[in-house]
Amino acid sequence: MGVARWIQARRRHVPGDSHRADGAGEPEGEEVRLTGLRAAAGAIGTTLDEETTCFELTRAVVRLAGGAAAVMRRTGKTVSGYEAIAGDPDVLPDVRWATAVALEAGTPAVDRQPEPWIEQPPGSRGRPALCAPLTSGDDQYGVLVAGRHGARFTRSEAERLALLAERAASHIRHARAYDLVSQTAGDLQRALLAEPGRPHPNLDVAIRYLPAGSSRVLVGGDWCETVRLHFGRTLLVVGDVMGHGLEAAVDMSAYRSSLRYIASSDLPPHRVLRQMDDIAAGEAERRPATCLLARIDPGRGQVTLASAGHLPPVLIGGDGRTTPLPVPVGPPLGTGFGGYESATHQLAPDQTLVLFTDGLVERRGEDIDTSMARLSALRFTGHGVDEVLDTILTNLDARHAEDDVAVLAARPRPRRDSAELEDGVEVMGS
Repeated sequence: MGVARWIQARRRHVPGDSHRADGAGEPEGEEVRLTGLRAAAGAIGTTLDEETTCFELTRAVVRLAGGAAAVMRRTGKTVSGYEAIAGDPDVLPDVRWATAVALEAGTPAVDRQPEPWIEQPPGSRGRPALCAPLTSGDDQYGVLVAGRHGARFTRSEAERLALLAERAASHIRHARAYDLVSQTAGDLQRALLAEPGRPHPNLDVAIRYLPAGSSRVLVGGDWCETVRLHFGRTLLVVGDVMGHGLEAAVDMSAYRSSLRYIASSDLPPHRVLRQMDDIAAGEAERRPATCLLARIDPGRGQVTLASAGHLPPVLIGGDGRTTPLPVPVGPPLGTGFGGYESATHQLAPDQTLVLFTDGLVERRGEDIDTSMARLSALRFTGHGVDEVLDTILTNLDARHAEDDVAVLAARPRPRRDSAELEDGVEVMGS
């Protein structure tokens, strides 16, 4: 529509409009003008970022008309000052005059002088100005302001710069719509990424979640959970839904909900996985997921593990050495195959258990045994669980991982104020 309007306007003969913007008096052919306009328009809107679009617009305007250009963005009744300035800012008109134009400007008709675009602002002393509204449909996003020394802007220039402003406004509309959708998706993702439950006071727990790369997506299918059980025990969980993005996050939330419900009955870890698998297999649209459960009993100094297609945890000993803990591996959740088993290991107060999703260790084109060996090679010296995770994430460069990363560290904490049963089992925690 903007291109058609410009071509229609150019079909009319407009006296005094056959000279270039620099006032040199050399004829400018229609083909040259179209080529320059097409190149300038093509450089606007290369991203979905509003500020970038504004900078691209002002740079294109300066290339076509010289002088300087800026954008005044409008949100409701609020108009910003000069932004995205290109060229010499001293030739721009008084910002108060431009603000008044920004509040009043509309889209001009094709068949008349585009008022109030071309003006000689009061006190400008030979510095003509041009304002073109950033309008897309019925939406007004502000104005483009241009100024220069010497020759006034011609109607031809006004039409060309108006076309660039209209193109920029269309991209600004898309950018704002994209930001709104992203914000809505982010709010939903934050709601899906619910805080894990609180473990018993006899267990120190730290959790980290890192989205892959620099993606705007805040959460995918990776998750961690802690569930309080009877007699001072805590169930630790990490899971990884197949896929990425919001769809995986929705399924992740469904797995977390079923996990919390089933775990409240205090079943053994392998039976928890069996019931989760039955529920997921009954929903045709549910994506498969891997999952690792670790039921920690600090009173007995034990951890019971069960895995649904998930990587094993590692145990950091009191000497700082890291060792993978063997666990029977069943099929991923949602397959309906079942066949899960549990394994129990000793867990001393000076040992730290680390559960993680595969994004922490896996690297493209690398064997998983090599990836696990990199984690097992780490050494630790007397740090708390938060410091343990920081060390792991730093040494494995997890912030540049190709996949989402969820990792949980837990260490039994002796409680001097806890009464103990005769057999050494701690009483039910608060």
